[in-house]
Amino acid sequence: MKLFIKPFPAYVGRAVRALAPKARTARPTADVLKPEIEERNFYRQLYTKIILWLFLLFSVNVSFADEPEVTIKKSDRCPVCGMFVYKYPKWVAQIMFKDGSYYFYDGAKDMFKHIFDTAKYTPGKSAENIKAIYVTDYYEVELIDAKSAFYVLGSDVLGPMGHELLPFKDRESAQEFLEDHKGKSIIRYQDVTPAVIESLDHRS
Repeated sequence: MKLFIKPFPAYVGRAVRALAPKARTARPTADVLKPEIEERNFYRQLYTKIILWLFLLFSVNVSFADEPEVTIKKSDRCPVCGMFVYKYPKWVAQIMFKDGSYYFYDGAKDMFKHIFDTAKYTPGKSAENIKAIYVTDYYEVELIDAKSAFYVLGSDVLGPMGHELLPFKDRESAQEFLEDHKGKSIIRYQDVTPAVIESLDHRS
């Protein structure tokens, strides 16, 4: 038997649709959201790495700013002996004062002379106002902190001002030089006295 269903009038269908509850939009499942979550995590990690990189870069720049700036002009003279320092880059030493002024020397020996008698060579200044002191490592030819350096005495190597203290950044290098160049001893910054400097000037 064939059933025949008479269709409802159009207005009945509209009324039914109006009274029926609206279907909720289906919320995306975890699988659907996974690519979006991974993308957000990627950019979050990338942002964190960029911030860290910028921080490290800034830190490096700050550390560079603390290093000595060596710009020796042809007119720069050693305040102790009066020689033009630019001619002797392997022997350069430097003192920086708290007021921003600085001086170059053609060897560690003259630098120590300035420290021991600061007012004589730079009237109005005192050793208490010294901010930083640098000497040139003999092998590396780069400025290093004078107070952490190792100095070889009594070698057969002469500097622009004769017998010198030869600076090295570590004891191993100083010992190697001492053995190769008939050095007598290795001393530290605090061991350098006016008597030591005087003995260098009077050594034949």
